[in-house]
Amino acid sequence: QVQLVESGGGLVQPGGSLRLSCAASGSIFSINVAGWYRQGPGKQRELVAAITRGGITNYGDSVKGRFTISRDNARSMVYLEMNSLKPEDTAVYYCTLRDPGVSWGQGTQVTVSS
Repeated sequence: QVQLVESGGGLVQPGGSLRLSCAASGSIFSINVAGWYRQGPGKQRELVAAITRGGITNYGDSVKGRFTISRDNARSMVYLEMNSLKPEDTAVYYCTLRDPGVSWGQGTQVTVSS
C-alpha cells in the first residue's frame, strides 16, 4: 500500500480558499482513482472529490463548482483546491487512493470560521 500524507489544512474565513496536498510515498501512475473524503463533527464520512488515472473527475454535490481535484502522477501528488469555503466545509479531510488496493492518509483538519 502507498503511504499518504496530507498537508495544507488550517483555519480559514468563510469565502476564503485553501489548497490541500497529498504526498504519496510511491508511484501513483498505476493508481486508478485518487480522491478526497471528509468527515465533519457528528457527520458521516463523505466523498468530496475523485479523479481517475485518465483525468475524469467526480465531485460531491455540496462542493461542485467550488472545489477542484487534480493529480500530478510524476510528482506523486494529489491536490484539492477549495474555494468559496463555507462553515459547513469544516471537517477532517482524508486523501485516498484505490486500485490497486486502498490507501488512506491520516487526515488534515480544515476549519472554516470567522
